[in-house]
Amino acid sequence: MKTKQDFPSINEREAAGVSPDGKPYRVLIVDDSMFVTKQIGQILTSEGFEVVASAADGVEGVEKYKELYPNIDLVTMDITMPKMDGVTALEKIIEFDANARVVMISALGKQDLVKKSLLVGAKNYIVKPLDRKKVLERIIASIR
Repeated sequence: MKTKQDFPSINEREAAGVSPDGKPYRVLIVDDSMFVTKQIGQILTSEGFEVVASAADGVEGVEKYKELYPNIDLVTMDITMPKMDGVTALEKIIEFDANARVVMISALGKQDLVKKSLLVGAKNYIVKPLDRKKVLERIIASIR
């Protein structure tokens, strides 16, 4: 029976979601859309990231961040959510951990909120609809 070694890969490269020490970067996804959460999760896990948890609103996102801290490398945060919006949740996470890496996710037309979140401390932003290449580019730039 043939094994993986019998088929050399033409795309030999390190997975983007794996840190230099060989461990996957751990991600918390905060989004009220189950579809978007699943989509981000699939994009990230396909590159070796480990999705450690997800949250459906800002309140739950902040709680999960504090619960998982310091074993969390990155948060993807939707801007528009029920209970607590993403910008407020970002402020609370930054208040708790000034070194938190948060990438905001917004719909088109939310530039003012994106600017505010970058000023508050977000590392980057992604605009919906999600594009795999852009998601990975912006997330990788935020963890390096």
